[in-house]
Amino acid sequence: MEGQTETQTLDFKGECAWDAVALARDILAMTNVQDGGFIVIGVEDGTFVRQGVSDQIAATYDFDAMKDAMSGFADPYVDFRVSKPKDRDGKQYVVIRVMPFHEVPVICKRDSRETQKGVIYYRNMDRRPESAAVSNSYDMRNIVEVAVSRRMKRVRELGFVVESGDKEKLDSELEGL
Repeated sequence: MEGQTETQTLDFKGECAWDAVALARDILAMTNVQDGGFIVIGVEDGTFVRQGVSDQIAATYDFDAMKDAMSGFADPYVDFRVSKPKDRDGKQYVVIRVMPFHEVPVICKRDSRETQKGVIYYRNMDRRPESAAVSNSYDMRNIVEVAVSRRMKRVRELGFVVESGDKEKLDSELEGL
């Protein structure tokens, strides 16, 4: 992992125990990215030196406890997986695989020292990647486009179809609503 860099879908954290308050913003931001992302615990942020995590630290990343804690921060829920791989040198890491939102973006529902209620967090792309409140039209447009695409897919799965020739009729019906 040395030589890696953080991206919109990859975030590194040094060795730290599970702390929902400290990690909620990053998890919320990753779920609002089109493909979700990965948070790797045990790689020093900034230098990208592989430190690994101790067994005691790894044990704090209990999936059920994490899921319960995150339910207090996310509306709707956030979906993620937790794994604890080892590298070729035997160092252990914790990898949180954050799945993208299903149909609607995830909004923070709790104030804390790291989060603000009512805010949509996102991994921005206009500067060094970080988990932050949506603050520009480009990031908001990306989130909205993903949400619309997923909603259209869901509508099709339910059996609804809009014929291309019916666009004008649909537009006029929508104007009447």
